[in-house]
Amino acid sequence: MSYELFIGLRYLKAKRKQTFISIITFISILGAMVGVTALIVVLSVMTGFEDDLREKILGVNAHLVVMELGRGMKDYKGVAEKVKKVEGVIGASPFIYNQAMLSTESGVVGVVIRGLDVDGVGEVTALPKRIKSGGLEGLKNSLQDKYIEDLPLPGIVVGKEIAKNLGIAPGDEVNVISPSGTMTPSGPVPRIARFKISGIFEFGMYEYDSSMAFISIESANRFFRMGDTATGVEVKIKDIYQAEKMAKSIQKAIGGFYYVRTWMDMNKNLFSALKLEQAAMFIILLLIVIVAALNIISTLIMVVMEKGKDIAILKSMGATAGGIMRIFMIEGLVIGVIGTTIGIFGGVFLSAMLKKYQFIKLPGDVYTIATLPVKMDPFLITMIAVASLCISFLATLYPAWQASKMDPVEALRYE
Repeated sequence: MSYELFIGLRYLKAKRKQTFISIITFISILGAMVGVTALIVVLSVMTGFEDDLREKILGVNAHLVVMELGRGMKDYKGVAEKVKKVEGVIGASPFIYNQAMLSTESGVVGVVIRGLDVDGVGEVTALPKRIKSGGLEGLKNSLQDKYIEDLPLPGIVVGKEIAKNLGIAPGDEVNVISPSGTMTPSGPVPRIARFKISGIFEFGMYEYDSSMAFISIESANRFFRMGDTATGVEVKIKDIYQAEKMAKSIQKAIGGFYYVRTWMDMNKNLFSALKLEQAAMFIILLLIVIVAALNIISTLIMVVMEKGKDIAILKSMGATAGGIMRIFMIEGLVIGVIGTTIGIFGGVFLSAMLKKYQFIKLPGDVYTIATLPVKMDPFLITMIAVASLCISFLATLYPAWQASKMDPVEALRYE
């Protein structure tokens, strides 16, 4: 062991009359530990929240949406077939998007009605996996232009919160009301159709579970008087982060008066805000680590003042200025390494407990989620550790430099 390492480690332990030095060394380690722990926990929650939100949004909405300039897409079947042939596309399915109201004896709620291809919806969204009771089979009973007594009612799938608010379950019947009704001599009359609850879904996002309902695309066409048209075509791709590139490929393949929107475009403001918030939290919490680094500086300065005689003796015995500097750099780095290591273990442990037991509950109607999601990113944890060690290293430079400049004659004059 080199003398610099030996002396640097010995200086971490204080003599009985120097107990104060030992206490501030412990406080410096504690500061680094708290800063690293806070960074890991908070950024793990932020990363988990972003991933959870992305998963829920892409569970309801497709990765890409192809729409036609103007109102409605007439050749939606042909467009879907062309899109499916593009390399990297998993599935494509037409959809209709419109607003309506659901009415029962218990009350009325406004909803977004989405008409979908029952056979192809599983290729582009996670709806079939999110059905909590009932199923999608009832959607195949389409709405007829005229009521026929022997035919079963068309099916509709509603969100969990809608079912709770209206007190309905699979097998119950609801009235679907379209505000844009039929024009008559006495004014517009809302269109009303009777539907049967086929299933209840839960995406875990209050916004969707409380305001969305699904029917078949045939029922939507007849109810909203759209003829044989669709709002657009939903597309699912292999790599969601290649959405921009895939959008250009699809645009080139279909040509015509069409445009393609990606999930990033449709949720740009939300994810941009999350990224900004994550960056802001990182900077704010990094200040905790910087405060811990200031503790290291103050600790080393006090040690240098306390060990003036030792430094003078070492220099008189032949120790170089670089050797003296390395002694105090080693001492500061050991404090930083110990604090960072304990902080990493503490942060990972707390994040794991938070992920497993979910002991922090959130109101779903405010935060769109019921509990704090946690995702520990090894790269992010590594970056936090590296940043903490770099800051600790920089904190040692000034006190170590001051120690190396000390004149042994002046230090020993009054001893």
